[in-house]
Amino acid sequence: MRIIGGPAAPLLAGNPFAADLAPCPQCRRELADPRDRRHGHAFVTCARCGPRFATLHAFPGRREQTTMAAFALCPDCQRDCADAAGRRHQAAALACPRCGPRIVLTDPEGAVLAERESAIYVASRLLGDGRIVAVKGLAGYQLFADATCVHAVGTLRRRLHRDGEPLAVMFRDLAALRPCAELTPPAARQLQSPAAPIVIVPRRNGSALAPDVAPGHPWVGAVLPPSPLHVLLCQAVGRPLVVTGARLASAPPAVTATEAHARLLGIADAFLEDDLALAHPMSASIVRLTARGPLVLRRARGLAPAEFALPAPLAGRWLCAGGQRNSTLAIAEGDRIMLGPHLGDLGSDRALDNYQRTLVTLQSWRGGKLTGIACDNDPDSAAGRFARTLQVPRLAIQHHLAHALSCLLENRRGADDVLAVVWDGGGRGHDDTVWGGEFIRFTKGTARRFARLRRFRLPGGPASWREPRRALLGLLHAMGDAHFGPFAHEFGLAASDASVLHAALACGSDAPLTSSCGRLFDAVGALLQLRDRNAYDDQTALATEAIATGGRGAHLVLPFPARDAHDGAVCELDWGPMIEAMVTHRALSRDAASLSAAFHRALAHGIVEIARRAGCAAVALSGGCFQNVLLLDLTVAALQAAGFEVLVHHEIPPNDGGLAAGQALGALWGLSTVEPA
Repeated sequence: MRIIGGPAAPLLAGNPFAADLAPCPQCRRELADPRDRRHGHAFVTCARCGPRFATLHAFPGRREQTTMAAFALCPDCQRDCADAAGRRHQAAALACPRCGPRIVLTDPEGAVLAERESAIYVASRLLGDGRIVAVKGLAGYQLFADATCVHAVGTLRRRLHRDGEPLAVMFRDLAALRPCAELTPPAARQLQSPAAPIVIVPRRNGSALAPDVAPGHPWVGAVLPPSPLHVLLCQAVGRPLVVTGARLASAPPAVTATEAHARLLGIADAFLEDDLALAHPMSASIVRLTARGPLVLRRARGLAPAEFALPAPLAGRWLCAGGQRNSTLAIAEGDRIMLGPHLGDLGSDRALDNYQRTLVTLQSWRGGKLTGIACDNDPDSAAGRFARTLQVPRLAIQHHLAHALSCLLENRRGADDVLAVVWDGGGRGHDDTVWGGEFIRFTKGTARRFARLRRFRLPGGPASWREPRRALLGLLHAMGDAHFGPFAHEFGLAASDASVLHAALACGSDAPLTSSCGRLFDAVGALLQLRDRNAYDDQTALATEAIATGGRGAHLVLPFPARDAHDGAVCELDWGPMIEAMVTHRALSRDAASLSAAFHRALAHGIVEIARRAGCAAVALSGGCFQNVLLLDLTVAALQAAGFEVLVHHEIPPNDGGLAAGQALGALWGLSTVEPA
């Protein structure tokens, strides 16, 4: 079943037996019908909807291959399951109130407060009183709070130590959402699709939502109830609910009751949970709307696992290991890829365990042993380290090449006469610098680094990801010392700290060279004084996009010239004149919105200039920076106006969630390295 699509989308089988889907209309009617024996049953399902991969141990997904095997069917459900003419024929997750999982509400110590329908009612009363309730769903435990209550949202943030990160909001239906957000027909279709993704939509000014739901952002991540339990809870509460993973730092959400009660002590006031074990906790999929259609930022519940087509049969059976952040893995065999769900950051043992369980389940898709592994070229990535333990031949594929290949795969294009623009936060280049502002030219099956952004040093290396001013100081140092000292003082750096950073930049100690566009966004955000620290990934970049949405009408032009380069590239885009101009305009009190909008336009026109120099007919856009819809739409419009064919993502994420798909194409073509120009 095709849920997300675009004009250049690939063949997508969709695997209705594997994707976890929201309740179908018939099941919703039964859920609400007092005369039906499944009335109010939090696990009502049929062969067309309900949990699949979240409970799946192995394909093809018969009941005995899922965690639902722990619940013996009652005689009525047995008849439904055997009825070849009914919609519940062979439904693996089939159950009713007599034979299915049990819902309970407990206090933090585990004492039962209520059961079944009463549990949902009492939980709704607690939420209405401003309490925090942990709810177990297919994503594991999630934390819920009243999205209209300033106190409840603030309490949730304080308890989770999650400052500033936008929180998703669950609405009962579209009628409840419309007063809070601007809703276009394409957004409504995505929200109501069986995948029930989180859809990023513009928030209405003066809505009932607490400001701290998404502080400083003009959008809200909206989602409709993805399961019968959520349908019942939203109906009982009668108002929008904040929903977020029950996790601390980068650890995955809790999955079992024992784990949840231990980790959420002092955070959740009550626990609405069940006795259904989860084989693979499934996060919500995330979608943004662009001028060219939907853009999947995270393939998870409802959209994964899913099959994609390869342009030709691949010899053997390959694990495509993905990357470190926004990790996803895939199994490639023949002319198909089975792309797994979003697994998150692999920086914890629990995340790696989940990664390995997912691999075991996906391997059962067609059976057989792995004959090859395609992985990222960073030897320190967790996925790469795991791949080395499998004693299978490996092909290390350069990070940005995999991004570019994922876009070619989605658009069914060969590696010829295409310029791929791959902009992201960073990845290891073959020259041991941090890449991230790349222009890769594909000609007759080869990939060469045609151009890049001008390089600069990042003082402190990884520390700069959390402290955007470090990236700005790296830019200013590369431009000369005229601005470095004054800005270091303005940012509150002590003279001794500024001296240490200056020395590190001068000698290159713990200050790697980078061409990263993500870090350029950080530097501009710091220059505009939007953020001095990132509390979560890409916070400054998001703030830069958010403020630019208010400055689109400005006509300020910033210079972003292309010039000849050396060290492996034909040319580079020089941000120096642009930053110099922004410093000047900032001193003249030009507003940050206009400057940020002009910055976005300059990036788009810089891409057009490099595309003209490259002389390719088509331009592919990939990498995490193209999650920025303003940048994406401006770039597509500018390239099309210049006569280029533009290839973009729709179903495969442009971020690291697309690496596994690109690695599969690299394995097919034997393409792993970006050659110097």
